[in-house]
Amino acid sequence: MRKILLLLLILLVVPAHSQKLRPFRIVDANGHSVSYRKLLRQAARADAVFFGELHDNAIAHWLEIKMTKDLYERKQGKLILGAEMFETDNAEALNRYLKGQIDKKGLDSTARLWPNFKDYKPMLDFARDHHIPFVATNVPRRYASMVFHGGFERLDSLPENEKQWLAPLPVPYDSTLSQYRKMRNMMPSHRGANLPKAQALKDATMAYNIAQNIKPGHTFLHFNGSYHSAFHQGILWYLRRLKPQARILTIEVVSADDVRHLPEKARKTADFIIIVDKDMPSTY
Repeated sequence: MRKILLLLLILLVVPAHSQKLRPFRIVDANGHSVSYRKLLRQAARADAVFFGELHDNAIAHWLEIKMTKDLYERKQGKLILGAEMFETDNAEALNRYLKGQIDKKGLDSTARLWPNFKDYKPMLDFARDHHIPFVATNVPRRYASMVFHGGFERLDSLPENEKQWLAPLPVPYDSTLSQYRKMRNMMPSHRGANLPKAQALKDATMAYNIAQNIKPGHTFLHFNGSYHSAFHQGILWYLRRLKPQARILTIEVVSADDVRHLPEKARKTADFIIIVDKDMPSTY
């Protein structure tokens, strides 16, 4: 009897303790599970890969450095990196860091680093150590602020030497894109009409700098907030105007109560979607 009771106890207890804890899951656009190997294989075939992150997500940052290293190996060094987190007028300081001419303290004093720079430093250091180009793609924030307060026309008054930090003017703009409409609805006031335009200036500038640095046979891996590449809009809308033949792959990171189920609102946001458990600690 004791043996039977012990066996019953084991049958009841073991399954509860043997459940796999899954902090994240990779799925396709429709929510079907895919392997990291498949994601990496398809990324290596692309001219440009957009990693749409959640800025404070530890899993996203871990996968970014993992993918950087694995793509570098798979592409035999034919890799280019770029990020929203670095602005065009800080490119000189960034390049000096990549060449080993200044250290982190020197970079911090000469460039506008994000508060969570520590999350991006591993990719930057890998680029430095392996002589990988790392492109500062984003528009300086002061110009996005100008558009937010006064529309695109505010940019016309800029001196020519400042326009070098932007996408070529005038910036095309499609207010019917769902992501821009959604942003417009976030701020229904008159000024709110300029909010998606400021976003568009960022998207256009990032697309322009990516297009300028894409090379045949290379993969350009770009790190940006998920909103900039969700639903193949944002940066991609502009990049397709500049490089219509480019092979593009998108990745989105979403948070969910249960990684086994892709939230309906996240369906078809990207070619690959990384579902992260919402209880994953944030990095800041």
